[in-house]
Formats: sequence, C-alpha cells, structure tokens
Amino acid sequence: MQTPFKALTIAGSDSGGGAGIQADLKTFSALGVYGTSAITGITAQNTVGVQAVDAVSEAMIEAQIASVLQDIDIAAIKIGMLGTPGILRSVAKALRDYEGPVVLDPVMVAKSGDPLLADEAVDALIEHLLPRATVLTPNLPEAARLLSTGSAETLDDAQAQGQALLAMGPSAVLMKGGHAANAICTDLLIQHDGTHSFDAPRIATGNTHGTGCSMSSAIAAGLAKGLDLRSATARAHAWLHGAIRAADQLHVGHGHGPVHHFHEVWT
Repeated sequence: MQTPFKALTIAGSDSGGGAGIQADLKTFSALGVYGTSAITGITAQNTVGVQAVDAVSEAMIEAQIASVLQDIDIAAIKIGMLGTPGILRSVAKALRDYEGPVVLDPVMVAKSGDPLLADEAVDALIEHLLPRATVLTPNLPEAARLLSTGSAETLDDAQAQGQALLAMGPSAVLMKGGHAANAICTDLLIQHDGTHSFDAPRIATGNTHGTGCSMSSAIAAGLAKGLDLRSATARAHAWLHGAIRAADQLHVGHGHGPVHHFHEVWT
C-alpha cells in the first residue's frame, strides 16, 4: 500500500465550504495529499458574505498543531486566516521546531469584502511569520497592505512590490494577479535568484470564492509531494485555472460561488 503524502492547513473555517479549511482540505484531496487541520477561527459564511466570526482560543490552536505534528509526518504546511496578533504569535510558537516548507497566505479580506485580519495584526504577521515562510502568496491588495502602499497596477509594480516583500524575510513571494484588470492573469514567483511568471487567460465568471486559499494549498500539496517551488507553483496555477474554468458547473449559492476543486475527478 502506498503511503500518502500529508499536509497541514492552519486556517479558519468557512461554513459555506468555498474557502478556508474546507477549500484547503478539498484541494489537498484533489491533488492526492492527505489533509490535516488546525482551525483558527469559525465563520458564519456563505457565498453572499460573512455574517459572524469567532476566534478559537490560542491554547486550542497550539494544541491542535502540536497534536498533529507529534503524531503525523507532515511534509508541508499551509497557513491561512489567523485574525489576531495573539493567534499569529501562537502559530509561530507552535511551528518553532517544524523544519518543512510553509506556504503563508496572508488572508485579510473575504471575497465579499468582509475583513478577516485586524489592523493591529499586520505588524505581527510581518514580524513573526514572514521570515518563516517558504513562500508568501499575497494577492495585489494584500501585498499593498503589507507594504502600506497602493495596489500594483502593472507587472512592473507587482515585481517591485514582490521584491520589497522578499526583503522582509520570506524565501520567495508569489504575487497573485487575479485582482489585476488584464485579459491575461499573471502570477509572479519572485525568488532571490530571479522571477518566473505564470500566465493564463482570464475567465469570465463570478464564481471565484476561495481562489487564494486554493492556490496556496495547491502549492503546499506540490511541496508535500516533493516538487520544487517552481514546479509546485506551475502545477497549482494550471490546476486552479481548470477549477475556475469549471466553477460555473457547481451552482452553489446566490453570490460568489466556489471554484470546482474536483474538476479533474468528478464527471
């Protein structure tokens, strides 16, 4: 029997199933990785918006992470919604002895526009987790907020902001281009030895809920399977493009529906 690759997601729960822990576990499964989880917060959320958010206690978050890492051979970790400075510090503490790759998705705002990261937590994110990240995966508004500047409007702007974020500690930065207005969506993987771009035609759909969570967890899945970062990002980019292209088949909810995580599996 083949031993499955294993990954851990540390993120919030989306009751609508399109983003957060639910999207991460679906992504892991779709890409052949056994998923484990540590839940940082619980949202009452659907395709229309976020109605309520409750944080999980810092002690419980640390206990969940410790429980998984003590028993299961985790090959990669994805970090998503954290919410507060205390939770950020707790997660950093819990990962102090973990030596594997970490994909950090700086979740700040839901697709509906609802805030998911307190303003006072941004500095804690920069101080405690950016230096720990194998790759930081911000979208353009998140990158701008981390840098306290305006959102990038051109690829040159995105490159410059990615370089500025790289100087803040992560080993690599993936500047996600989904929020740009171009007909071609371009993600820039910025590393110390150069930049690699990943291009795909923009798809006309409103069903893009969970794209950021799914992209970062897809990269983590690739790293868990032993791919190098560039190869893991290329695989994740192609898979997510297919998940967005197939999203309109799902008919979930009345707002921003989810991407189709199992487009390569379901008939």
